[in-house]
Amino acid sequence: MISELPFKSTIPELGKIIEGVLKAGEKVIEVYETDFSTEKKDDDSPITQADIESNKILKEVLGETGITILSEEDVDDKKRLSNDKIWIIDPLDGTTDFVNRTGEFTIMVGLVEKQKSVLGLIYWPTKKKMYLAESGKGAFCHDEEWEKIETTMMSEIQNCHALVSRHHLSEKEKKLLDEMEISVVTSIGSSLKVTEIASGNAEIYLTTTNKMKQWDTCASNCIISEAGGKMTDMSGNDLVYNTEIVNHENGILVTNGLIHQDALDAISRLDS
Repeated sequence: MISELPFKSTIPELGKIIEGVLKAGEKVIEVYETDFSTEKKDDDSPITQADIESNKILKEVLGETGITILSEEDVDDKKRLSNDKIWIIDPLDGTTDFVNRTGEFTIMVGLVEKQKSVLGLIYWPTKKKMYLAESGKGAFCHDEEWEKIETTMMSEIQNCHALVSRHHLSEKEKKLLDEMEISVVTSIGSSLKVTEIASGNAEIYLTTTNKMKQWDTCASNCIISEAGGKMTDMSGNDLVYNTEIVNHENGILVTNGLIHQDALDAISRLDS
């Protein structure tokens, strides 16, 4: 149980929200330990009872804040576009990892204000680990207790540790890592790629796909930023949220911050 927060939050309901996320995590594990079935959504991505149950619990607790919710598992209500603040959630990030039983799946809750990610909460149910950040307050991880997390001070890109998707590593991404002369590469599922960089266990993650959506990055963007790192698109532009189109159309680059420009330079060289 998580009894207290690591900082004084501007969100009065944050304690209750954390309780709701933990409850969603319990439900996800409950389904994980059964012989669950998998269905396909319209975009051919998998969905399980865990996604549905987690979504229901999160919507209930977040609904009490009176702030609109954009969820991966619901129809997108475009009325959100007129709101300054919205929640963006992924009730089960890494459903493929859930189905394949790798244990590497998370629950993601992000708060957007004026199109920026201002609060991020990521819960890793199999490890009972929670990551939390709020703009200007720092980034924290709760295992046994809350601890501040920070990115590494590694500034030589060729000596960096890269994390890549377990399921979606493209030839172009392999070429980019070669261009950066990075040789230490580990595959890991879901938003854990970003929490690992935020925790100082790696330095870079990139994806060239245009299939990443705002619920895939909203929570982790605040966490990586508050830990001292950086998340942009593949051209170095900041990610913008609560827009008409929810896809990030120009990939994602996440680093410890110090090597971000070197990574962008390598991307530019390969594109030219």
